[in-house]
Amino acid sequence: MLLFDGECGLCNRVVRRLLALDRAGQLRFAPLQGPSAQAYLRARGLPMADFSTLVLVPDWPANAAVPLLRTDGVIAALRAVGRPGWASLLAVFPRFVRDAGYKFVARVRYAVFGPWRTCPLPRPEWTARFID
Repeated sequence: MLLFDGECGLCNRVVRRLLALDRAGQLRFAPLQGPSAQAYLRARGLPMADFSTLVLVPDWPANAAVPLLRTDGVIAALRAVGRPGWASLLAVFPRFVRDAGYKFVARVRYAVFGPWRTCPLPRPEWTARFID
């Protein structure tokens, strides 16, 4: 399960790209602002109002595994959708370097990409891969 900022234009574009790449349907998605994500964050003691951090939950709904935040989550998502080369390329950089870049983009994402304007998914079958 990939928890993302449901109001962010960049985040929604990334989710749509992951949907297109994920032919096997490995990933599910939920907005951080939704009730399921908020319940998960609360139960794990994670910040409930920090919508700038992508959270990948490897074993949803069991929730026993450690959640992967920021670029660790991006790397795991790329591997899940069959892009291990891109994941390995990103993983070459130390986490503190990757996450510094991630945090910079997170700070400017609304200024550059704006908020997300709700529109239908290009493929109706993708709707089932979202919760909340």
